Amino acid sequence: QVRLVESGGDSVQAGGSLTLSCAASQYTATMAWFRQAAGKEREAVAAIWGRGPNTHYPDSVKDRFTISRDNKNMAYLQMNNLKPDDTGMYFCAADDRFQPLLRDSWFDTSRYTHWGQGTQVTVSS
Repeated sequence: QVRLVESGGDSVQAGGSLTLSCAASQYTATMAWFRQAAGKEREAVAAIWGRGPNTHYPDSVKDRFTISRDNKNMAYLQMNNLKPDDTGMYFCAADDRFQPLLRDSWFDTSRYTHWGQGTQVTVSS
């Protein structure tokens, strides 16, 4: 069983930056970040296969968010130029089945087998 623990959530002003961290209890081929705003569905914001360079982002965060991994089972989400629409609970997700990370499925929540408890990000205008 893979355990995921997120940290780094905070309240910031628009235009600010945050880095979220996810500590995994073991290596998994794919790791991703999702977010969920109040009253909305969970949406994918970044995914990475291995330690890159195969990464994916939706247009809403492309060029502002960067996902990365180190060699100690940590995943990070660097978020720059934050906007109020970025507010939400951010979840780390992992898939331990060594499936390829594909353009047409990387954002599907059902693709991921393990989830963290989330860390809150609040961006004020």
